Amino acid sequence: MERRTFLNGSLAVAGGAALAAAPAPPAQAAAPGPPVRPAGPARPLNGHPGNRAPLRQEPFLRLPPGSITPKGWLREQLDLQLNGLAGRLPEISGYLDPATSGWAVPERNGWEELPYWLRGFGDLGYVTGDARTLETTRAWIDRILATRQPDGFFGPSTLRTALNGGPDFWPYMPVLDALRTWQEYSGDDRVVPALQGWLKYLGRQPAALFGQGWGAARCGDTIDTAYWLYRRTGDTWLLDLVHKIHANSADYTTTIPTWHNVNLAQGFREPAQYGVLAGDPALRDATYRVYDTVMRRYGQFPGGGFAADENARGGYHDPRQGFETCGIVEFMHSHQLLTRITGDTVWADRCEELALNLLPAALDPLHKGVHYITSANGIQLDNTPKSHGQFDNRFAMQAYMPGVHQYRCCPHNYGMGWPYYAEELWLAGADGGLCASLYAECSVRAEVGDGTTVTVDERTDYPFGETVAFTLSTPRTVRFPLHLRVPGWCREPSVRVNGRPVRPRHDGGHLVLDRTWHHRDTVELRLPMRTTVRTWGANGDAVCVDHGPLTYSLRIEETWTRFAGTADWPEYEVRPASPWNYALVLDEKDPTRSFTLEHTRARAANPFTHAGTPVRMKARARRVPTWRADDQDVAAPLQRSPARTTEPVEHITLIPSAAARLRVTAFPTAGAGRRARQWAACTASFSGVDSPQALLINATAGPESSFDQSIPRFTWWDRTGTQEWVQYEYAEPVRASGVSVYWYDDTGHGACRVPQSWHLEHRSPTGSWQPVGGASGYGTATDTFNTVSFDPVTATALRLRAALRPGVSAGVLAWRVRLM
Repeated sequence: MERRTFLNGSLAVAGGAALAAAPAPPAQAAAPGPPVRPAGPARPLNGHPGNRAPLRQEPFLRLPPGSITPKGWLREQLDLQLNGLAGRLPEISGYLDPATSGWAVPERNGWEELPYWLRGFGDLGYVTGDARTLETTRAWIDRILATRQPDGFFGPSTLRTALNGGPDFWPYMPVLDALRTWQEYSGDDRVVPALQGWLKYLGRQPAALFGQGWGAARCGDTIDTAYWLYRRTGDTWLLDLVHKIHANSADYTTTIPTWHNVNLAQGFREPAQYGVLAGDPALRDATYRVYDTVMRRYGQFPGGGFAADENARGGYHDPRQGFETCGIVEFMHSHQLLTRITGDTVWADRCEELALNLLPAALDPLHKGVHYITSANGIQLDNTPKSHGQFDNRFAMQAYMPGVHQYRCCPHNYGMGWPYYAEELWLAGADGGLCASLYAECSVRAEVGDGTTVTVDERTDYPFGETVAFTLSTPRTVRFPLHLRVPGWCREPSVRVNGRPVRPRHDGGHLVLDRTWHHRDTVELRLPMRTTVRTWGANGDAVCVDHGPLTYSLRIEETWTRFAGTADWPEYEVRPASPWNYALVLDEKDPTRSFTLEHTRARAANPFTHAGTPVRMKARARRVPTWRADDQDVAAPLQRSPARTTEPVEHITLIPSAAARLRVTAFPTAGAGRRARQWAACTASFSGVDSPQALLINATAGPESSFDQSIPRFTWWDRTGTQEWVQYEYAEPVRASGVSVYWYDDTGHGACRVPQSWHLEHRSPTGSWQPVGGASGYGTATDTFNTVSFDPVTATALRLRAALRPGVSAGVLAWRVRLM
């Protein structure tokens, strides 16, 4: 589809989900900062070329694989990965069998699984130097390159005609990444001709191809490869291909063309990527707008992800919703690319938030299993499908298992997360300098300034400590700028050079030390951490607690049960062994005073476990009895805070959310008096495909019609012609005098109709059910609220009883109670 018309510097909106005109920055990230302005011309650094004209010069460049040696906790995560799922996946995944994979034997089938795995697996070898991993990578590169055809095509022959008779170019995107990093690491001279052949083949395809399949939504990956090749060859036909891809693929410049979580995590950056060639700043702005729009609607909880347990759905934005593991690592990768393209430190902040708060919880502590989705609030991880519509998928998604066939994409793809993170700790500056972009203990070896090769050793306990120390090794004095990212949460960073305070230059979100450096020079960066409380208005004024880059979750005692698998590849369910339904008790004048940070004596190499975390917090809380799990052990959605509760104050422990597999991270607050809200538990006589908790989600919803498909709904489907009920239950007696009911009716589409009749009952403090008195009339009109007034009652529960019409079911979109 041809599109992308720019009018007077603004974006024309046409079709799809239009972007907000002036979105506010999402609550969980700092606002975008000014771009870094490189001080000098781009030039090859350590064999890694910068952009050629007409590509716009990027402030930072990715260093060649092998330049960075991770240490400390990050190295431990990589070692766990070597010995865990990603490193040993060929033992259990038939998709990685060279005898049957189309990526080795073109006559056989093959799709995304081998490409997904290989790109992360190869980089795992480059950052660890593991000989077995490097040899396996080489063997797969040899097999893939051996499938090349004279017309440039390679890989499974079935992919030539997989999409409406044309090639499916999506699974090639991760393969091209794997080939590129292998070439950078090894210097293999077969790779550039192979990429030239494939991209020429792609360029000969009809324009309509680029609007089909997963590749249409993820085309920024192919653009990135075209730029990579252009930097090395200068072939101008590659730029024509970029124009063609952009003009005919999914449109992220004026719309949001997909709400699939991985598509969005990969695709939203495409306008900024195309802008490297097109040069229009409106393209960069479009990427920021897509991100802000998605996160404002669905990312209003901590962790850096968004609510899309496959696709983002209207109304389902509570922190119980999940974010796919593929989405986590792809979002991280997008943020890394945008850090380099824009020079804006906000993208590194966002990558860090995902890596340090969400990614570890997607894996079991030994990296032997992964699950499909991770939630900010997830109180049970079982292997049971959730069939009431709580999540967008109705297969079991939460247990930890190798999941080669259950989750398929995630166990093959997750492996890119930590290796890519390690490779982005340091970046080359287009000004001949170096940038410390992400912080972890490591060493980096790179060319700077006049071409001198230097080594920087980085020592730090970050993110658990606030000091980062650097020691420079250089064969001779050399001048170059050292860029140090200042995270958006840090107010007062400070720097010492050789023990003395200095005043570095501020450039965007970086501190820049531009000086002549000597052997054994030292730099100490201090990033003072403070406790902060964030409020999430879109989720009932829930709050989360942060200290520096870490967000904290409730420490829930975990019961791990192996339900299947083997000793090498166990499959686990995790259930809570302690209460989880707490509301925080906050100091009204200064909420941050409500928390006490403690350092533990833990010295475990893996800090992302209950026992291994070196930090924790103490807080006060009260339980909320009516905040419960549903009948399938999914936590109920948050309601408006403060929650009224008279439960006793308890002292609770919070731990970094990455160490919490069971987690409550977005908390209600506890309150009393007129501002406090009575929370209700919602249950029903029958829950089939729809959950009664939809009525909690829709507490303030105003449906557009009785067939409104944009908000959650509750129905008794597939019960027909029966007597049914749905009820609200309260922890303390409430005084009520009326209700309003908006019926669901899908006449012309399905078999739900307004009920034949209905009435309201209340449960008295003694426990008996009685009809309310003086009811004004029970309406069954469609497309409107049916309001009933009655004599005030004091009750611990209200029950709506409905008589369903013969042969059809019924449902409710919204049910409001008028409390006195």
